[in-house]
Amino acid sequence: MAHRRDRPHLRHRPDDRPEEREDRLSSVTDSIRSNPDIEISRRRLLGTVGAAGAVGLALGATGGALAHASVAGSPAGAPGAAGTLASLGATEVAFHGDHQAGITTPLQAKGHVLAFDLAPGAGRTEAAALLRRWSDTARQLMAGAAAPTADTGIALDAGPSSLTLTFGFGHSFFERTGLTARRPAALDPLPDFSSDRLDAQRSNGDLWVQIGADDGLVAFHALRAVQKDAGDAARVRWQMNGFNRSPGATAKPMTARNLMGQVDGTGNPKPSEPDFDKRIFVPDTGPGPTEHAWMAGGSYAVVRRIRMLLDDWEKQSLGDQERVIGRRKADGAPLTGGTETTEMALDKIGGDGKPVIASNAHARISAPEQNGGAAMLRRPFSFHDGIAPDGAPDAGLLFICWQADPLRGFVPVQRKLDRGDALSAFIRHESSGLYAVPPGPRAGEYVGQRLLEG
Repeated sequence: MAHRRDRPHLRHRPDDRPEEREDRLSSVTDSIRSNPDIEISRRRLLGTVGAAGAVGLALGATGGALAHASVAGSPAGAPGAAGTLASLGATEVAFHGDHQAGITTPLQAKGHVLAFDLAPGAGRTEAAALLRRWSDTARQLMAGAAAPTADTGIALDAGPSSLTLTFGFGHSFFERTGLTARRPAALDPLPDFSSDRLDAQRSNGDLWVQIGADDGLVAFHALRAVQKDAGDAARVRWQMNGFNRSPGATAKPMTARNLMGQVDGTGNPKPSEPDFDKRIFVPDTGPGPTEHAWMAGGSYAVVRRIRMLLDDWEKQSLGDQERVIGRRKADGAPLTGGTETTEMALDKIGGDGKPVIASNAHARISAPEQNGGAAMLRRPFSFHDGIAPDGAPDAGLLFICWQADPLRGFVPVQRKLDRGDALSAFIRHESSGLYAVPPGPRAGEYVGQRLLEG
């Protein structure tokens, strides 16, 4: 490709003065603008040239710094397109829409979830101003631009990288803002479960933010911007970091694995299913009072930090692990046969006279058909927060699930799991939160405006 020719005038020279580098940069920018097939922002070019100079890279026929710029019209992975990293970085998720980003967005490689409490004395006015700031920041960052306030420069040379920011309200938010009459019944606190070992300091919160991206620096940049935007209006209550497999790390798209090595998310509802919206999003019209109409098109997020007792799990044989889950570890297929997407034959009996999928297998107990059709969209991140004093990894799942009504989604399934899930011996629920996530903002709106100004 023409724009990959060797350009020695872009190489960093130790005796360069800043104005000389700027002159060379301008000449390169002009040559790029003259080629309609190349689309690269000056902001990204500045960062790219700086990175090339820092490590002494020369641009050659086989690639170089500019090979990471996005090429207009080149689909991700297409021959002749920019490399995989450029394709990954160029992916943008829309801020405006019927629903907030980060719900049906494909799993991202890096994530942060955090909760804020409004500061003493802060109320509805301060909350509205904060949501307006957060929305402006999310709109800018998700488009790959700098933060509207003082930008830290962390992601200066990166594209959007599928960045999403998602905002929700906890039960306590409504008292703090004088909006208890507009708090939906679906946001009532979750019931206690016998297996819970919850840390109150890492649970709940007035406001909840989920950040996801396919690049760690882009995700951290958004985290830092959100924290700075909070200013004196709110303080961080808790914050957790997560990760998933990076896009393109497997030969073909596949369901993610968790830290137990299990394929996790096989039974997720799919947007192509006719009842998907009914299960995941609050309907535009419904039996609820009109003061709850601000949630139409929104969803409810249940967030749980689930510690995996990996040392105990890894002592189990492969066969025992598969019996606990009810699926093959290699490909996620049910023990009754087929592929990952084959329906479980729950009534199938083995040669020993027992069900092939045990009565306490995790996959059996959590299956929608075993729970009156209850379903939720699971969209988790794995986490690892170091090694505990006893040598065990502090690792597991930042479980995040989405549903139109948690009393019909998460709660009935968790109640059944709580009563006899074989997996319970290997996990520990350590924190919990439930948040009302309003619909996506229309053009010119900020997230939650229909609640705070309606």
